[in-house]
Amino acid sequence: MKKIIIDPVTRIEGHAKISIYLDDDGQVNDARFHVTEFRGFEKFCIGRPFAEMPGITARICGICPVSHLLASAKTGDGILAVKIPETATKLRRLMNWAQIIQSHALSFFHLSAPDLLLGMDSEPKNRNIFGLIAAEPELARGGIRLRQFGQEIIELLGGQKIHPAWAVPGGVRSPLTSENRTHIQQRITEVRNTVINAIVLFKQLLKKYEKEAQTFGNFPSLFMGLVSLEGLWETYHGKIRFVDSGGNIVADQLDPTNYWEFIGEAVQADSYLKSPYYRPLGYPDTRNHCRLDSGMYRVGPLARLNICSSIGTSLADAELEEFRSHENGTVKSSFFYHYARLIEILACIEHIEIILDHPDILSTRLRAEAGINQLEAVGVSEAPRGTLFHHYQVDENGLILKVNLIIATGQNNLAMNRTVSQIARHFIQGDEIKEGILNRIEAGIRAFDPCLSCSTHAIGQMPLNIDIFAKNGSLINQIWRN
Repeated sequence: MKKIIIDPVTRIEGHAKISIYLDDDGQVNDARFHVTEFRGFEKFCIGRPFAEMPGITARICGICPVSHLLASAKTGDGILAVKIPETATKLRRLMNWAQIIQSHALSFFHLSAPDLLLGMDSEPKNRNIFGLIAAEPELARGGIRLRQFGQEIIELLGGQKIHPAWAVPGGVRSPLTSENRTHIQQRITEVRNTVINAIVLFKQLLKKYEKEAQTFGNFPSLFMGLVSLEGLWETYHGKIRFVDSGGNIVADQLDPTNYWEFIGEAVQADSYLKSPYYRPLGYPDTRNHCRLDSGMYRVGPLARLNICSSIGTSLADAELEEFRSHENGTVKSSFFYHYARLIEILACIEHIEIILDHPDILSTRLRAEAGINQLEAVGVSEAPRGTLFHHYQVDENGLILKVNLIIATGQNNLAMNRTVSQIARHFIQGDEIKEGILNRIEAGIRAFDPCLSCSTHAIGQMPLNIDIFAKNGSLINQIWRN
């Protein structure tokens, strides 16, 4: 048995490595994605007042703080047992759509476009946002301004682009002004055109990356996310739906506040990342890569487009129909996460344009006041990367006793491991591993966009060390990229 270690994995949030195990014939026997970072938010929040939790948990991530802010505020709504004002709900939705736009734009234009436009086998020193700017200046500029659009909305509502102290238990702190609404409306045409052009470009690239589309996480699984009562695409409120690879609804209108009834959480000894699974079908047999009756599921943009009946806006629904034409049933390849992100950006822009015309969007009635009425609550929202659960237990004074967070990246953990194995089996033959193969293995993880800090394309050579071990454990080869 030989072992290949990719450490660190570049362009993902946090610290991780990939281990690839070869048999004596140089064929891939297994592969593992390990998360080696431990942060401990669920523990150090204990003892804090529940009203502080939106501000605290938003610090989990500097790229998607809004996701935690909103899920936490919704949990606080549950502890207060209040129905927040309709305008507050609309404004929370507006901020969440803006969050999805800026995060998806970052993922596609900054992190994935260098691979897609410059080539998986291109030089690492050029395969980054600066190389993209040099090669495709208009595309890069459009992506930057698209992300800026999302960040501006967050700032106009919350006062700052990162960690806005705006959504609170019971509602939001401040209204949308008429001037800020007009500013947002004036930018819609530009950003809509940017994402439409990007969708056209990606569809043109699909033929070039046909092999990657077939091997980047292309396998049967369940898909999970929120839908409305009518089964429409949903990002802020709704019920849980599971569908299988054939597009059949496995479970529908599940109450997300009772998530433990249908989501189990497994722990693996070689990773700090939990491995949630669909409880009724059980924890998947990771040794059997063809098994269909397992509880592995995927979340995020790919899942949301697979589970919804429609999006509810004209342009995005037209793209959704074409997206679904690529496969029967669901779209199973994780390579199509890129495609799904672009469609979701378009959907968010259309929904923003609609909601800004609501007559009560400028209302200043934004807060419901109450005391501690429930000692336990769950808040659920769709983050850019998938369904996000915040579960709090408090004492009579509202101090946190217990916290459980189920993060989208964790819910994709089993699928990311399966993806790494599939790519490695397809591309690795023997001990000699080219740069482009290393990049494809990492790109398989990046397709899920598992948050950010390491997810950025490095300037210059990306650091990477692969050790290849013989069956007896002796080091027989080293590959360095730094």
